[in-house]
Amino acid sequence: MSKRFDEWNEEKKVLNAGGATQFCHAREIWWCSLGVNIGFEQDGTGKNFDRPIVVMKAFSRNVFLGIALTGRRKEGKYYFPIGLIDGREASAILSQVRLIDTKRLVKKIGSLDAVLFEELKNVLKRTLFD
Repeated sequence: MSKRFDEWNEEKKVLNAGGATQFCHAREIWWCSLGVNIGFEQDGTGKNFDRPIVVMKAFSRNVFLGIALTGRRKEGKYYFPIGLIDGREASAILSQVRLIDTKRLVKKIGSLDAVLFEELKNVLKRTLFD
């Protein structure tokens, strides 16, 4: 599969130079320019190389811990179904948690229900540390 590294590199330069810092909070769901990544790391798609993410924890106005979402309901040890996001069934990809700069945030979609978010946090802890 061919990846669009050169296109993403140009987009990444623009984001880095002029990307506006967005304020985000835990539980929020955003479109996020994750870019084109290596191997099995989750890529963004489309013109902005973006995909939905859930903000797990904001560390400062510049960085947060986020989890990439997939646009379909998936079952298994490394997936957590979260319901409809932008009209599509979505699942958090628990193995794709990472530190993300807020300059990558494109557009806020909404927020997870507080109870569902707590469940996601607990599943993520068990998945990563048990």
